Amino acid sequence: MNILFQRFAKIFIGCLAAVTSGMIYALYLSAYHERKFWFSNRQELEREITFQGDSAIYYSYYKDMLKAPSFERGVYELTHNNKTVSLKTINAVQQMSLYPELMASVLYQATGSSEIIEPVYFYIGIVFGLQGIYVTALFVTSWLMSGTWLAGMLTVAWFIINRVDTTRIEHSIPLRENWALPYFACQVAALTGYLKSNLNSYGERFCYLLMSASTYTFMMVWEYSHYLLFLQAISLFLLDSFSLEQSDKIHEVYKIYIFSLFLGYLLQFENSALLVSPLLSLVVALMLAKCLQLNVKKGTFVAKIMKVINFYLVCTLTVTLNIIIKMFVPHKENGHMLKFLEVKFGLNMTKNFTMNWLLCQESLQAPSQDFFLRLTQSSLLPFYILVLIICFLSMIQVIFRRINDKSLKETVTLEDGRIGERPEIIYHVIHTILLGSLAMVIEGLKYLWTPYVCILAAFGVCSPELWMTLFKWLRLRTVHPVLLALILSMAVPTIIGLSLWKEFFPRLMTELMELQEFYDPDTVELMTWIKRQAPVAAVFAGSPQLMGVIKLCTGWMVTSLPLYSDDDLLKRNENIYQIYSKRSAEDIYKILTSYKASYLIVEDAICNEVGTMRGCRVKDLLDIANGHVVCEEGDKLTYSKHGRFCHEVKINYSPYMNYFTRVYWNRSYFVYKINTVISFQS
Repeated sequence: MNILFQRFAKIFIGCLAAVTSGMIYALYLSAYHERKFWFSNRQELEREITFQGDSAIYYSYYKDMLKAPSFERGVYELTHNNKTVSLKTINAVQQMSLYPELMASVLYQATGSSEIIEPVYFYIGIVFGLQGIYVTALFVTSWLMSGTWLAGMLTVAWFIINRVDTTRIEHSIPLRENWALPYFACQVAALTGYLKSNLNSYGERFCYLLMSASTYTFMMVWEYSHYLLFLQAISLFLLDSFSLEQSDKIHEVYKIYIFSLFLGYLLQFENSALLVSPLLSLVVALMLAKCLQLNVKKGTFVAKIMKVINFYLVCTLTVTLNIIIKMFVPHKENGHMLKFLEVKFGLNMTKNFTMNWLLCQESLQAPSQDFFLRLTQSSLLPFYILVLIICFLSMIQVIFRRINDKSLKETVTLEDGRIGERPEIIYHVIHTILLGSLAMVIEGLKYLWTPYVCILAAFGVCSPELWMTLFKWLRLRTVHPVLLALILSMAVPTIIGLSLWKEFFPRLMTELMELQEFYDPDTVELMTWIKRQAPVAAVFAGSPQLMGVIKLCTGWMVTSLPLYSDDDLLKRNENIYQIYSKRSAEDIYKILTSYKASYLIVEDAICNEVGTMRGCRVKDLLDIANGHVVCEEGDKLTYSKHGRFCHEVKINYSPYMNYFTRVYWNRSYFVYKINTVISFQS
């Protein structure tokens, strides 16, 4: 009875700590956001301007859903949208994964929140709440792995301290990943519990149901989710290949993938991207390979050969199936993504504006030294490397034991010191290595990797089994290894926690106390002018980031959007950016009128851009693409008989004044009406 009470108290305190951690983090984000933007003291227009780029587009559709006379009508208008981009009808729900906005609008109206809270607070409140769930899921995952909720507390501490590298919530609230990753964290927590060897049938069933629900939801809210699940499936395949867990459990997870893919395909307007995804090809190959497996006695030479053949068969089948599916399933090939990867890895060279612009984005660069320095200063990276090395070497040791036919215990005790025999640990080791390998190439992927670095590091320092594994290798005899392992699993995280509290807690409090100022009067004036002076049928052209803000703040139609998954929109963006190139007024006029633009907005910040990485300014990239700069000849300017358009149009002389009439300007923006009747009188 006493043992049962202790177990219940441990679980209760752990659950309370997990939920409390999530709630505190959500409240912290809310308070920080208020301090950063003075959100409650601003007018609606000023609040909306804080949503930049693609974030503005997502929030604008949430507003459209609230304005719709009914939910059905709102969905119809979004799926047949011809009021956003000129000369283009788009299915915004499918193309931009607007399911979070649909659900948020339904909840806002169904709960009667319109009488209590403003729409914008409801929207960002949901996202902050999901971030709280994200942190709770990370807490639970580390707790399940280590057996102590102390590891969960340390995971949360590292996550919040390193939040510059663990989340982008502070920079852009409506991003798809901010909606999706909390569900993936829940799925990983459920998978961790599901893979545990000592789980009872009720716990196993609960983990399976939670894993199914979170996998499907994750796939619905983020268009790139199947790529992340593909990495997870590879991790499970390797786990199965090493025979470190019963194959039946892992194949049940494969069934969840298939169910989620096909259900997502149907409910995402027959999204062919899910059918041609590498995830489906891999899972089908794994299922076929299992059907073809022969019943061979384990441990024999033939069984070892069959393992190698099975591995080769799965790899070959995956590639073959993917090629065959793409031959028969109509789909839009992500040509720009493939070209980007070719150029990124030095397999090709290009002068294409879009490719070079993507390569210049900070999130697509290799990680900077500052990234590793921040992780080291918070002590996260050193402990992660220590834990990863111990777990990886223990895993290799277990694999060699199996190859040499050495019997393994069904239940591993603390005294055995074999952390590498636990399937949930090995899954996390493989998964974090895969994610880390990608994060070393593309910095933006660090937001997928770093949270699981926090989990693995916190689990390791709090796990007596890990310390015991290390002591077994060192053959420690002076002190009882089990006793020392138990002491270190409590002392080390306590010391880390105290040092983090002393160094970083004052900084967090200072951030909350410090009033930051977000002041952009020029953009406010521009939006006000558009709403008051521009005709309702006007179409605006300019940089994609500004067009997103115009769509949100005014509702006017634009020529392009800051979205990079659509080839047509990418081409539009490149063409509209020509206003910052050295091309004639007539060329620019033809481009703009081909998209039915009636107003052009020139941004001084882009036209006179300075300080960015050499060769990465928009005007530099345009000069390269248009042949006005030849990089191979020492960056010499080639002849162009036209000046830079954005400079020349401001001077207001012929022929520029014949095509464009300036109607508004301030310190940052110059607005020109595109003339329908052209006069060449001097």
